[in-house]
Amino acid sequence: MSPQPPRIPPSLTPRDEPLDLLLDAEPEPELEPDPPRRGGFVRFLLWTLLLLTLLFFVPPAVVLALRWWPPPTTAFMVQSPTQPVKYEWVPAARIPQTLRDGAVAAEDQKFYTHWGFDFMAIAEALEHNEKSTRKRGASTITQQVAKNLFLWPSRSWLRKGLEVTFTLLLELELPKDRILEIYLNVAEFGPGIYGVQAAAQEFFAKNAEDLSPLETSRLIAVLPNPRKWSAKHPGPFVQTRVDWIMVQIGHGPPAPEPLEGELPPDIPVEPPEPPEGSEGGVSVPPPGEALEADGAAVDDAVLDPPPDVFTPVVSGSVTDD
Repeated sequence: MSPQPPRIPPSLTPRDEPLDLLLDAEPEPELEPDPPRRGGFVRFLLWTLLLLTLLFFVPPAVVLALRWWPPPTTAFMVQSPTQPVKYEWVPAARIPQTLRDGAVAAEDQKFYTHWGFDFMAIAEALEHNEKSTRKRGASTITQQVAKNLFLWPSRSWLRKGLEVTFTLLLELELPKDRILEIYLNVAEFGPGIYGVQAAAQEFFAKNAEDLSPLETSRLIAVLPNPRKWSAKHPGPFVQTRVDWIMVQIGHGPPAPEPLEGELPPDIPVEPPEPPEGSEGGVSVPPPGEALEADGAAVDDAVLDPPPDVFTPVVSGSVTDD
């Protein structure tokens, strides 16, 4: 039996096509490169639309939520140099009426009639600041709420622009009494002490609703400079402010009638410190001139309301909502 020849794998078998046909075959065409993708531009456009949507809808939604829920914290509390801060929210029913009247009298007497900005006070402050090195602010209560809740203490055009935006949102979405309630709950009354409840417990060892008219006047008196002035141990100047506020809320002696041609006295203004090397006492600035308050939370505080005696506004009697 003869041996069978070895089997050749199919891959090694000769091709059926003639060799000249293989040589004359056309080469395969080269593939054209793909056009550049536009994914980067599309992603940029989507992110831009998302950012604009967030800026347009999120701030109004956050401000509207404050109509029913208290803020868990504020931007100023997070940035406070004193940590941890003391803060406890109390509803408007537990805030004494004398405290609300005192805040309006000392900080913003046109609170119930303006839409977030006192343009007359702004014009007077601008005119004053052009002539004096002692800067005067013209922030309303609503502006201070906007700043304390959402912004930072340093002055800049960016912060002012955001402050205007949040001030308008607060005025449009919240009633006046709610804005005042938030203000008295988030304002700084001492280093790291925010809100009337924490201040009442810290300085007077009682709850906010138990504060006397004198104690509420002390708290309001230190608002322009809470990190320097003390509500528990007021100095002579702070006590002068306390007496003025007591008159405004109807719990002090009647204001003296001015002489003919004489203006009634303004709210007391902090006297400037004497220059280095000077001798003698400290000169008191004329009525109506406010000093720029130290401390981050009150750089725009209003220290000199109109000279006429304040008439307390019954809560809720005049509203803009």
